[in-house]
Amino acid sequence: MDFISFLFALFVSAVVLLIVDKVNVGLKVGGLVNAMVSALAISVVGALVMWFLGLFGIAFAGGFFGAIVYLIVAAVVLMLSAKVMPGLEVSGFGGAAISAIAIGVVYWLLEWFVGLFA
Repeated sequence: MDFISFLFALFVSAVVLLIVDKVNVGLKVGGLVNAMVSALAISVVGALVMWFLGLFGIAFAGGFFGAIVYLIVAAVVLMLSAKVMPGLEVSGFGGAAISAIAIGVVYWLLEWFVGLFA
């Protein structure tokens, strides 16, 4: 991935965070620049959590159980990211879980929409 692709992916992630912020489900981001930095923080924390789980041989299975495990990990990643990112606010585990679902839905909708024109 080149630098322009990375910046574009970061921008899309920031826009997704801003959309979820506007839906008001438990995640607050304070603007585009803060959303971009938050997206970067979420990516780094997520990679570290996945690496840490991999050390213990924990892998994500498919199906319903895998989705539940992934949701819990995503909520924990959001909560940990909020601890290291001053402008990112998550209202508890419930808010983090709902926000993780909302982020997933927005990404899914974006992929579906882009797929209509591909």
